[in-house]
Amino acid sequence: MSLKDQIQVDKVPQHVAVIMDGNGRWAKKKGMMRVFGHENGAKAVKEAIEGGSEIGVKFITLYAFSTENWNRPKSEVDKLMQLLVSTLKKELKKLQENNIKLNAIGNIDALPKKARKELLNVIDETKNNSQLTVTLALSYGSREELIKTVKLISDKVKNNIISIENIDESVINNHLYTQNLPDVDLLIRTSGEQRISNFLLWQIAYAELYFTNVLWPDFTKEHMFEAVMNFQNRERRFGKTSEQINK
Repeated sequence: MSLKDQIQVDKVPQHVAVIMDGNGRWAKKKGMMRVFGHENGAKAVKEAIEGGSEIGVKFITLYAFSTENWNRPKSEVDKLMQLLVSTLKKELKKLQENNIKLNAIGNIDALPKKARKELLNVIDETKNNSQLTVTLALSYGSREELIKTVKLISDKVKNNIISIENIDESVINNHLYTQNLPDVDLLIRTSGEQRISNFLLWQIAYAELYFTNVLWPDFTKEHMFEAVMNFQNRERRFGKTSEQINK
């Protein structure tokens, strides 16, 4: 029986987030420049999306470019932005054919004009698709997101739009970049590193964390299935006892 056939369809995580790590190390192992790793990482993105879609995942969020990544060498950043544009152009038809909606979170205004224009175009073209929502975290940092959220809510309190007494989780959720997304159920990080790296700190409060030694360019559908199977073998208690959950 294949891995896919062993997955319990009624226990598939609704929202899977992925820290796509290891492109540079993958390229270095092959004696190539880091950019070569990023180019091959795009193939892994397709594998993850196709694998998730096949088993019924409804939301996949990919950590594509962090706020800290702007500090990388300019040549690498420029190549990543070019890769973003070319990939979006190339994959639009496939997204439409597979009823996949593209979304983005982060400081999108910080992206180069050409990359931002292509991104917004694909988001608009796919806005009515409903099989799966793929969110790209671009120029994204969770601390920056939380600071922005605090400022937005504070301004509304100052202008008597929101009362301090009424601030709760739902108010905070409604001011995050991810306001239209459910909380993360499963967070996957590749390459063997076991860090969160400033990614969706609020949204992963009760997520199951899955770390794999696979470098991102080598990530396949099978690895997605393995992660989901691991998720399904865990007991998610949300603060309750096993006895309460199993009643």
